[in-house]
Amino acid sequence: MAHFDTEYQRLEASYSDSPPGEENLLMHVPEGAKSQWHHIENLDLFFQRISFCTYVLYKNGFTCMLLGEIFELVQLLFVVGFTVFLANCVDYDILFANKFVNHTDSSKVTLPDAFLPVDVCSARIRENAFVIFVLIISGVFWLHRLVKFIYNVCCYWEIRSFYINALKMTMSELPYATWQEVQARIVEIQKEHQICIHKKELTELDIYHRILRFKNYMVAMVNKSLLPVRFRLPGLGESVFYTRGLKYNFELIFFWGPGSLFENEWSLKSEYKRGGNRLELADKLASRILWIGIANLLLCPVILVWQILYAFFSYTEVIKREPGSLGARCWSLYGRCYLRHFNELDHELMSRLSKGYKPASKYMNCFLSPLLTVVAKNVAFFAGSLLAVLIALTIYDEDVLSVEHVLSSITLLGVCITVCRSFIPDKHMVFCPEQLLRVILAHIHYMPDHWQGNAHRYETRDQFSQLFQYKAVFILEELISPVVTPIILIFCLRRKSLEIIDFFRNFTVEVIGVGDTCSFAQMDIRQHGHPAWMSAGKTEASIYQQAEDGKTELSLMHFAITNPQWQPPQETTHFISQLKERVHREATSDTHPLSLSESEPRSLIANLLVGPSTLTSIHFGGDSSLTNHAAAGSSDGASALRSLSPISSSLHLRGSLSAAHRAPGHTSTMSKAMAGSGTDARTVSSGSSVWEGQLTSLVLSEYASTEMSIHALYMHELHKQQSRGELSRHTWHRQDSDESSDSIPDEVRTSAISGTTFGGQVVRSARGVPMGGWAEDGQAAPRHHDTLPEESSEDDMPPHIHKVNAVCV
Repeated sequence: MAHFDTEYQRLEASYSDSPPGEENLLMHVPEGAKSQWHHIENLDLFFQRISFCTYVLYKNGFTCMLLGEIFELVQLLFVVGFTVFLANCVDYDILFANKFVNHTDSSKVTLPDAFLPVDVCSARIRENAFVIFVLIISGVFWLHRLVKFIYNVCCYWEIRSFYINALKMTMSELPYATWQEVQARIVEIQKEHQICIHKKELTELDIYHRILRFKNYMVAMVNKSLLPVRFRLPGLGESVFYTRGLKYNFELIFFWGPGSLFENEWSLKSEYKRGGNRLELADKLASRILWIGIANLLLCPVILVWQILYAFFSYTEVIKREPGSLGARCWSLYGRCYLRHFNELDHELMSRLSKGYKPASKYMNCFLSPLLTVVAKNVAFFAGSLLAVLIALTIYDEDVLSVEHVLSSITLLGVCITVCRSFIPDKHMVFCPEQLLRVILAHIHYMPDHWQGNAHRYETRDQFSQLFQYKAVFILEELISPVVTPIILIFCLRRKSLEIIDFFRNFTVEVIGVGDTCSFAQMDIRQHGHPAWMSAGKTEASIYQQAEDGKTELSLMHFAITNPQWQPPQETTHFISQLKERVHREATSDTHPLSLSESEPRSLIANLLVGPSTLTSIHFGGDSSLTNHAAAGSSDGASALRSLSPISSSLHLRGSLSAAHRAPGHTSTMSKAMAGSGTDARTVSSGSSVWEGQLTSLVLSEYASTEMSIHALYMHELHKQQSRGELSRHTWHRQDSDESSDSIPDEVRTSAISGTTFGGQVVRSARGVPMGGWAEDGQAAPRHHDTLPEESSEDDMPPHIHKVNAVCV
């Protein structure tokens, strides 16, 4: 592994009760001016609870939250108690009529007859050592949950008081408030209450960094293929295994467990910030991973039993009521982490993925096997015939139900028919995988390069299924997680301990007023941009520093659109404004897509909307080879953008908002905002009534989502054209060099060998494996960095963390 030199420089250590670098920024506040919310010690946890309350708790009310927590405690008691009762206190011979019961008053066997006496039941429990062990573990866990519940109630009551007294928001207003409105009030009250005493003002990025500090690290590690979640199994090919149990262990090891890399919520331990003792730290981390893996192995039987019981009680009724629910799909945990932007809150991610659920389901349904469909139709026919006869006999004489196994047969036949129907496609369904995949891309924002143009292939479908898996597969993975997790920890994660140590050292920065954060979360184009994603000429990042799949650029645009009041650094502002201006110019050009024939449009947005056969207006530094390949991919985005209807939607939204706000000031503000880049559209007052405020928030949120979809499709389209242009130049260079290498211009030869030419400037472009590991057939997966040298002194390996003082202001 080659030594990674970076411009990062480590700050000196600081007080343990505040993020590093903040001890000289303390602000004096007179004693009488201090409020209840002055200097909140753990702002990370405080902001996380505010975000959680805004979109989870107070949408249903404080009472519903309390009842939900109480029922979770009762549910745990029920699962354990009912399982022990069924295993030790029921005489199944009587229940199954294998034993005769003497009755003095009746010949019928009742349910209480199958229950064992209390003394017999308790004796059987005491004699079973395994049951005693399970009860002790369950009791300790339940007491822990009870203490946590009491603590959470106190904390959320404090958050409720914060909403009412500090943010001046009543509980009746909160269900209609957006996160951006709550966040804006937090930024404002910082000036009055000084909830963070280390900065005079808070920014939106400061708040997101505190809420998502550890999640940004996880997103970055998955993006850089650092976590062992992808495996090649014999007979199954490439598979992904990433469960809640495995994720919990990763976070336990890295962030908050005993001996973790972080000494508190906001600070990485100082020894992990220096490179001189990296080998020693790697051995220490490997040893810790081994012991945690062994602990998982020892607790495997208990956890496995709990997983099986919980799944049985949770899903049995659902499967009986809706057998087809196992054939439904959901976004996998792996997919949520891969598709997550840096600095994207949970509710923002789920809202985005929920919008892509229907097109994703339609895409996966395009690949139903014709052979399986024929078999399912015939099995459904035979099962339906038997079921019809049994139902008819039951209607004629209800005594048929008393015949042995008749009721069971009716139930099983109904389940069989429901399952078969899930394999029979809709006869009106049209096979259009490319268009569906573009619609999906408009919402999920990320897609490997080799998927484009190959949406009809089963390889693409199988890879997409790793992101969008069956519910039954999700349940099965969670059930086997207690067995597989210790194996992954002991045999896979331990081998990556040195890479993990290097990752946290190389990609950790200290932000004043925030503490240690993942450098990728800064969304700095210069440090982590990719030349193939509109960052050419703006980024200085090496291959090791570059985020894959345009993660930095897309995350930056998403955050800027979601938080329009955020003031990024000058270089970042230039990138955002340049991209928005470019998209807006394409959308509002004279060649409006609605007024052009199919052969006329010159705008990329117009081509995406109407799906033309040519594309002639996009030029990259006078290089016409890119234009020659633009038409092939331009129509792919037509259906996606037609479904979003971005231009017509913005006009409709403009009219809706103007109607909602009849005041001249509101109208002019909205018109300017919607006519421009949309930067200020979501900051307008929410109206005089709760209903108007809710309507306006909904409309503005939909506008922001549509705006981001346009930018994501636009960036992917440019990236695809650039990639095809590079491939064309490389192929042309190889073909012509065999015939006449002297005829090749020097600048073209340089471009073909080392990168892409943008206006005469040569930019070296190197791509890692898309989506953190997916590669085309026959394409080797390159490593992100080579083996680092043996351990040396700290003088030979200078610190690799740089100071970020005012990155957000």
